[in-house]
Amino acid sequence: MAENLIERSVRERVVHALTFEACAILSFTPIISVVTAKPLFDIGVLTLVISTVAIMWNMLYNYLFDRLQNHFRFRRGVGMRVVHAVMFEFGLIFFVVPMAAWWLSISLLEAFWLDIGILLMFLPYTMLFNYVYDKVRDRFFASANRSCQLEQ
Repeated sequence: MAENLIERSVRERVVHALTFEACAILSFTPIISVVTAKPLFDIGVLTLVISTVAIMWNMLYNYLFDRLQNHFRFRRGVGMRVVHAVMFEFGLIFFVVPMAAWWLSISLLEAFWLDIGILLMFLPYTMLFNYVYDKVRDRFFASANRSCQLEQ
């Protein structure tokens, strides 16, 4: 049975998005700088700007995805997590490519290929992060519910 995910608060969505982006920036900025031979500062600024856009997109996208899940009552198995991650990343491409091209002084095609490379890193990261987040969330709420029941 699908959980009623629409109940997630704005606060929880903000925590989810900020945690996702902070872990991604710390993990991927140095790698991207080395691979592209661009200064760490330039890549760092670009990733912060993209991260800000991604946070807003993440919150909107996950809210809409949760609504679809509630409506159609599907489970978030591995296949659905793949669909979730792919759809999110393709939506983000429309924002990232023009920004990367402008900031790094590269062509749109080069920025597109750079984004494809980043996307290939982010797909498994997105799936793993959301899987771990959901497991931690479930344990946290299960523990909180047990505590409430013991207090009664």
